[in-house]
Amino acid sequence: MEEFPNDIVPFPHDFYEKPTLELAKAMLGCLLVKETNQGIAAGYIVETEAYIGPGDRAAHSFNNRRTARTEVMFHRSGHAYTYLMHTHCLFNVVSGGEEKPEAILVRALEPRYEIDIMKTRRGIEELKNLTNGPGKLTKALGITIEDYGCSLTHSPLYLAKGFYPESISVGKRVGIENTGEARDYCWRFWVTNNQYVSRHQKFEYQINLNP
Repeated sequence: MEEFPNDIVPFPHDFYEKPTLELAKAMLGCLLVKETNQGIAAGYIVETEAYIGPGDRAAHSFNNRRTARTEVMFHRSGHAYTYLMHTHCLFNVVSGGEEKPEAILVRALEPRYEIDIMKTRRGIEELKNLTNGPGKLTKALGITIEDYGCSLTHSPLYLAKGFYPESISVGKRVGIENTGEARDYCWRFWVTNNQYVSRHQKFEYQINLNP
């Protein structure tokens, strides 16, 4: 088991100060890190989905809906938006800037550090299914609803430099069938051909990032 390096540095706030669709792509390949008393677990982000309220019917902040749950979405970019979906905690990065309630859901990770801890938390041994879903990855890393609102520029929860994808696939978001025209927005991004992506479905187009 490879231990977490001591030279990994969280991204500063300016990393998050990008338009939401641009940030959703920039997050691919980044290392998502969660520190707990059990250790520091981390994995590379390989799939994201953008939610751009208030005009996005699939967003919790559609029509500028401001509730106790969505409040953090109105804050500065670079904070954690965690919420419960059924029994699962899902993790989002707040984007868009103050008073612009937008966020990016992290849908899948490629496991990297303290994988044994992740396996124990999930109760499985199969690496491929360890973090290939938004609820799976939060349980594996130890991200909980208690992380709601925390800044992602420092421990215990943050993003850091990882790898640079060669190609990004772009397609429709998952599980939002009853959201009118929003279901057709191509605001889901994933590392092309990565085995840890949650769903391998038809892509609309690919972006080649090779120089």
